[in-house]
Amino acid sequence: MRDLRQTGNQTITEFIFLGFSNHPQLQGLFFLIFLVVYLVTLLGNLLILIAIRINPVLHTPMYYFLSNLSFLDICYTSTTVPIMLVNFFQEKKTITYESCLSQLFFLVTCAGTEGVLLAAMAYDRFIAICHPLSYPVLMNRRVCTYLAAASWLCGLVNSLMHTGLTATLTLCDSNEISHFLCDIPLLLKLACSDTSVNEFILYVSSATIGLSPCLFTAVSYMLIISAILKIQSAQGRKKTFSTCTSHLTVVLIFFGTAIFHYDQPSSGYSLDEDILISVLFCIVTPMLNPIIYGLRNKEVKGAIRKLSGECRSS
Repeated sequence: MRDLRQTGNQTITEFIFLGFSNHPQLQGLFFLIFLVVYLVTLLGNLLILIAIRINPVLHTPMYYFLSNLSFLDICYTSTTVPIMLVNFFQEKKTITYESCLSQLFFLVTCAGTEGVLLAAMAYDRFIAICHPLSYPVLMNRRVCTYLAAASWLCGLVNSLMHTGLTATLTLCDSNEISHFLCDIPLLLKLACSDTSVNEFILYVSSATIGLSPCLFTAVSYMLIISAILKIQSAQGRKKTFSTCTSHLTVVLIFFGTAIFHYDQPSSGYSLDEDILISVLFCIVTPMLNPIIYGLRNKEVKGAIRKLSGECRSS
């Protein structure tokens, strides 16, 4: 069977990243910046995971989903940043064909899972505020487990489909990727074979895994805000809405950057603009999530302070 990576007598065994190539004199600075961002992301999400794990007060559906989000963000940022940090010291920034497909698989899995998971978290806040008396029944441990598992399953199935289709493409002689990561649209540009099926599945998955969770989350928050506005006291409205502000902020950042990342105009952006958008979506967002929850959520903040105090005393 002919190698589908092969065109003529050439078989593509690696890709060359062109991302950040416009600024060769800034490679050291970029390395330091992304190393700090990566370490902050790992530390912040690990702190939230440990704080939720050891604090019984946080053993609730909302924090169960948050722990899934923190673990997901660690996986998400670890998919792209380590190899990018290594490549800052390489004159030719390369990735093997197999590693590129692996990176694409984990990147698409994490992105799809996070969108659905944020929708599940919005549903949790909707039930808690709009149907508080039924909350213990509607959001019991089994339901939470099913919702989290469904989020991971949606991301996994979506990614398996895209990765399998991408692996069947016949690639042209060029192996240069105008980016710092492997993603579906970038590899479709290198294909010589028909990509109509890949593009159709990409549009379908964008609607089901991307747009649907976004719309579901938006509708949930419209109903939540409507319910909050019906609360008589201003103090009650403020207290109730405060339980949603962290999640709402994370939702706006994730879906906002996702729209710019995947729904670019046909003319596209410049290389620097395209990379900036991807950095915000794939690297900065996972770092911001634990910071937002740590700063805006009193229970998480208290648990982290308690954990820090125990570490210092020991």
